[in-house]
Amino acid sequence: MKKINMIGMALGVIIVASCTKKNVNSPGFEYMPDMYRSPGPEYYNAILVDGDTVWGAMTPPANTIARGYKPYPYPNSAEGYELAGQNLSNPIPYSEEVLKEGEELYTKYCVHCHGSSGQGDGKVAVKLPGPPPPYTSANIMNLPDGKMFHSITYGKGLMGAHNFLSVNERWKLVHYIRKLQGKNSTDTTKTAVTDSTSLNSKK
Repeated sequence: MKKINMIGMALGVIIVASCTKKNVNSPGFEYMPDMYRSPGPEYYNAILVDGDTVWGAMTPPANTIARGYKPYPYPNSAEGYELAGQNLSNPIPYSEEVLKEGEELYTKYCVHCHGSSGQGDGKVAVKLPGPPPPYTSANIMNLPDGKMFHSITYGKGLMGAHNFLSVNERWKLVHYIRKLQGKNSTDTTKTAVTDSTSLNSKK
């Protein structure tokens, strides 16, 4: 019995000692470490599929459209800008919720240049050689919704493209810009360009 107790005590000492870290930065013993750190896939390597060698990242076939992607029909040109102004209107119905979402997007992506009230006096804009014009200036006040959307999509002047925002998010921004101008987007007679899944699955 004493022999069993001694063995038990020895095992206890070994277990306690094994739990003590010599290196405080060591994670210690890991059971099934592959469950802690799964291997990252190598997308750009050649892989075998049914005996055939293919590349992990492949160029899509010509003249195809990715599932869930809705192409924007107007090019980044003066002609595309005019066509967008003539043919597009805001398809997102105006609501307080939409306006709030537009304000959140504006605060994240626009306020640093355009300023909190849209006067082109953001902290970044004042350091630029040509700050953006105020939203209440005559040429911006008279812009159709489609031209605003086109400018957000491709960028204009010193402003970069914001096509990383979904289609719906860009239209919500247009709503909020209209609020800063003191008016709302109400013209629904033109073509509505919207996204059921959006360009990048955002809503």
